[in-house]
Amino acid sequence: MKLVLTCEHAFNEIPEGYKTLFSGANKILNSHRGYDPGALDLLEHLKALGDFTYTHKISRLLVEVNRSIGHPHLFSEFTKGLSTVEKNKIIAFWYNPFRTEVEDRIKKLIEKGETVIHLSVHSFTPILNDDIRSADIGLLYDPSRKEEKVFCKDLKSKLREEDSTLKIRFNYPYLGKADGFTTYLRNKFPENYSGIELEVNQKFVNNNRMDEKLKETVFISLQETLN
Repeated sequence: MKLVLTCEHAFNEIPEGYKTLFSGANKILNSHRGYDPGALDLLEHLKALGDFTYTHKISRLLVEVNRSIGHPHLFSEFTKGLSTVEKNKIIAFWYNPFRTEVEDRIKKLIEKGETVIHLSVHSFTPILNDDIRSADIGLLYDPSRKEEKVFCKDLKSKLREEDSTLKIRFNYPYLGKADGFTTYLRNKFPENYSGIELEVNQKFVNNNRMDEKLKETVFISLQETLN
């Protein structure tokens, strides 16, 4: 079994040629809309467990690599008004390289006869549209895929063993089978691939750093689940 770790929303950077589109948008770029605070820090803590780790280098507000081509939220309000030529350029330079690299690495592992667990690391804002999110950790998976369901149940059990106070929910605050990179990869690799999205509440984040105790809890729990 091989573990692939990705972070689609690690940074809030905007490439030089597009910064004028985001004039006056620093507050949004520094919010949960611009990136996933703490997600990169958590990924770095977990990378010792992974066989391959990859992060996307720019803000989701330029282009959302966790959405499929044609999705209405592929481009944000800052970029959706660009011409088709300019959008295709962004896709070519800032979308395709990330997705292709991860897909190719997974393909090579599967072709070698390996089983791949892909953990996509995210964080979520505690309050969205005045709605308080009632979870500490969300484990997103496709309920129709037995391997993903079993893995998430095992991981939840290990997390609770390490910290019984944690509130852990399946397919929350989003549905694991909704449009996303793992959903795309499930279709590409119907066998020997499991795509799990790990969502951690940003209440555990301070200055883009994830709580140390929580990081270690996730590390130990994931290690035991993999074993």
